[in-house]
Amino acid sequence: MTESESRRRRHSRARRRRRARLRRALLTTLVVGSLVLGLAGWVGFRGWQVRGHLVNAAGLAGELSAHLVGGDTARAQRALAALQEQSGAARRATGDPGWWLGRQVPAAGANFSAVRQIAVAIDNLARQAFPALLRVDLGDLVPQEGRLDLTGLRAVSDDLVAVDATVQRTRTDLARISTARLAGQVRRALEELRGEIDRLAAMTSAADRASRLLPPLLGVDGPRRYLLVSQNSAELRATGGMFGAFAVIEADKGRVKMGAQGSSSSLGRFVEPLKIPAELRALWGELPGIYPADVNLSPHFPTAASLYREMYRRHSGVTVDGVLAVDPVVLSHLLEAAGPVRLPGGVSLSAENAVSTLLSDTYQRMSPKEQDSFFAAAAATVFDTLFARNVHPNGLLSAFNRSVHERRILFWSARPEEQRTFGDSRMAGTLPEQDTVPTVGVFLNDGSGAKLGFYLRQTADLVVGDCHADGRRELNLRVTLRSTAPASGLSKSVLGLAQAGDPYTARTLVSVYGPAGGAVLDTRLDGAETSVGNGTERRRQVATVNVEVGPGGTRTLEVSLLTGKTESGAADLWLTPTATPWATHVVTAASCSQ
Repeated sequence: MTESESRRRRHSRARRRRRARLRRALLTTLVVGSLVLGLAGWVGFRGWQVRGHLVNAAGLAGELSAHLVGGDTARAQRALAALQEQSGAARRATGDPGWWLGRQVPAAGANFSAVRQIAVAIDNLARQAFPALLRVDLGDLVPQEGRLDLTGLRAVSDDLVAVDATVQRTRTDLARISTARLAGQVRRALEELRGEIDRLAAMTSAADRASRLLPPLLGVDGPRRYLLVSQNSAELRATGGMFGAFAVIEADKGRVKMGAQGSSSSLGRFVEPLKIPAELRALWGELPGIYPADVNLSPHFPTAASLYREMYRRHSGVTVDGVLAVDPVVLSHLLEAAGPVRLPGGVSLSAENAVSTLLSDTYQRMSPKEQDSFFAAAAATVFDTLFARNVHPNGLLSAFNRSVHERRILFWSARPEEQRTFGDSRMAGTLPEQDTVPTVGVFLNDGSGAKLGFYLRQTADLVVGDCHADGRRELNLRVTLRSTAPASGLSKSVLGLAQAGDPYTARTLVSVYGPAGGAVLDTRLDGAETSVGNGTERRRQVATVNVEVGPGGTRTLEVSLLTGKTESGAADLWLTPTATPWATHVVTAASCSQ
């Protein structure tokens, strides 16, 4: 064999080997491609099935909620059975080997994992939390004929503890899912579910705390006394309104009755000011320790409540066990469930007219002495109605839940072990020193010495901005105040001290609280630089601006802020509860890690 023939044979063998390798490669690609295409088609069909199951489950969860609120147990049971069937099917579909393989794919795996966790979360709620809720008799959570059944309340406590544990665990699991690599549809589904679970967690946590706290609070271990104070939203203060009329609530063995009544003005002023926190003194001087009407210039309700309790003790010699604050909007929510009540003098108080009657009409028609008598009679009548009339428990619980969510019901216990149980809940009114989500506070304090807060309309827009290299990010706040007050015709009781000069101009001190560990950077009023009072409270920078709004006028405050170190693209607003609801809009952004 010549050298050239040998060379040709070697080249031929090499070509055959290359062709064989190419055939094997093509065959492998074809087989793997077929498997991938088959898996994609199978997962696509499977995903379509899963989506259908989850959509059905969401609809059934809504039906279940409606039947629970409506007290239709039979329909609720049927809705729960159907919900469990759909959630179980979604869980099984996302738990088989094909779905597991999908979770291992580098690009798409995060979506497969997220959908699996969503299905598991819904199924856990359907099987572990919702059945226990159906067993709970909501009537045990509200008073009937002037008395709360403490034995019945304790009987439902174990179920409520178990429900809350499941919901909180589910909430934590969902919060751990990263949204960085999720497709838009999956990310939106996850965010919506998180929002629903957050709302559910707030309610189950409140019900759990109520079942444990109400027995001691209502005197199972001995009589208790509380101050019930009405926050007058016509005279704005950070927590809602000036503390106006008050009543002593006496509780013993679950039975509740109203005792002495009075007004904050009857407590006088304290020439020797009560001791107040140094940060509060730097912001407001000694005012919160001198005047009962100024104890809640700060949004931190425990400070206001403890000051008011001590003022009442010095005035009356009676030491109460805590302070409960409400406003006329709470009363309107409760009357929506209980129906209208007839007051002395023939006035009918209803859900529709409670706010205008108590915050406007009364001040227009009556003298200060007549006002005090009317408010006392109204409080006693409504109290007796709510505790004596057999009101459907679902309606009352809905009214309470709505009021707590709006921060219109606040409670502080003088017993530290009880107060700790409330933590940073909305009902505790605690200004937290740490944020889970960057939170901006906008708190209003009347500076007019008048009752013009009833005529204010408020909007707040918060936009999440850019991320900084140090882990902080920008927030941009826009607050608008508009006055609907007339230019004439208001009574002296409404116009008050007229400290803005023009008696029809509302002077409002707007305090913007930055996120915990953050900063307030720049403040502008109607586009121009403005003088600002600065301070800090509970690890938050505070900027206070005097905003004066005449009849029919509008003023706009713009504030730029920095958060503490955060990866979150979310943000939250905490606002002073007012006579009419705020209009709000929060624009979120992607997390800084994306």
